[in-house]
Amino acid sequence: VQLQASGGGLVQAGGFLRLSCAASGRTFNNYVMGWFRQAPGKEREFVTHISWSGGSKYYAHSVKGRFTISRDNAKNTVFLQMNSLKPEDTAVYYCAAGRVYYNRTPSLDDYAFWGQGTQLTVSS
Repeated sequence: VQLQASGGGLVQAGGFLRLSCAASGRTFNNYVMGWFRQAPGKEREFVTHISWSGGSKYYAHSVKGRFTISRDNAKNTVFLQMNSLKPEDTAVYYCAAGRVYYNRTPSLDDYAFWGQGTQLTVSS
């Protein structure tokens, strides 16, 4: 499956933004979809993921209550609504597709397909 993330940009602290990730190539609703991020000089980290149907979601503690993941299987798209943004949210955000949903933080190896990333910068 090919993934194309979009929607990044420059936002002031306290602001909001929505990222999108469009999928193509294989049956989208067969995949668990996740968002990860990587800040400069840091390792890529898990943000959130959503099950095939959208009925189950899991969030990293750092974004819980501020970020919301959703998916539209008819449009082969997954979204990340980010509210109350903080400077520490600044990173390149990647969407990814995997086969198994875990109700815990997954490892990067759980995801076989990755998008190219979209930059979010939150200014203070």
